[in-house]
Amino acid sequence: MLLENKVAIVTGGDSGIGRAISLELAKEGAAVAINYRRNEQAAHEVKQLIEQASGKALVVQGDVSSLADLQTLVDRTVETFGRVDIMVNNAGMETRTSVLDSTEKDFDSVIGVNLKGPFFGTQLAAKQMIKQGGGGRIINISSVHEDWPMPGNSPYCCAKGGVRMLTRNAGVELAPHGITVVGVGPGAIDTPINKETLEDPAKSTALKKAIPAGRVGTPEEVAGLVVWLGSDKGAYVTATTYFIDGGIMQGSVGL
Repeated sequence: MLLENKVAIVTGGDSGIGRAISLELAKEGAAVAINYRRNEQAAHEVKQLIEQASGKALVVQGDVSSLADLQTLVDRTVETFGRVDIMVNNAGMETRTSVLDSTEKDFDSVIGVNLKGPFFGTQLAAKQMIKQGGGGRIINISSVHEDWPMPGNSPYCCAKGGVRMLTRNAGVELAPHGITVVGVGPGAIDTPINKETLEDPAKSTALKKAIPAGRVGTPEEVAGLVVWLGSDKGAYVTATTYFIDGGIMQGSVGL
């Protein structure tokens, strides 16, 4: 197993890509702290699946836009498992609003979860990793839209653009401590956030035609990349983003 005796935190680990990441990390031997904001039942279902496979898991409620909640998440993980080796800043949201119609609440909500959360998640995880020694892995789940416009979803794109530079700056700053910081930028993935598009035949067909690979990706494919980056095999990768998008960034204008 690639992650035997490692301890991981996954924010938003109760659904979508985060759920798949939590399960895959555990499959490879890591003990996993599953963070959720609202859906306690879903988080405990992930924990149950991990434990049924003889893995170790912890469920921690918290809003990643709250520094106090993030600190509690790290503290609970250390109290339970002794350390933090892998931090996956995955929790995210979007409002699907443009520059012209985004409210202050829209902007603050998206920036709070999608940028403030990863920033302080990175900070607190890194402090713990430095304290315990031995380096670590911080993986920020970003998006193709950190670099690729998505008209009508401006706060989201602004937040993901910030995650791009967080990953690069933090990767450089934390490298002397043996901590890598890497972004994972999914394209269109079959998750609840894309449910409306994928259930609309016309929208789904148009989306798939725009992807050179001819299909949307799966959460498990993203999770497999995260496992690799979190393992010793990814030790020389830092301060950059791995896009996992079926080629959409190169094969289409922004959708």
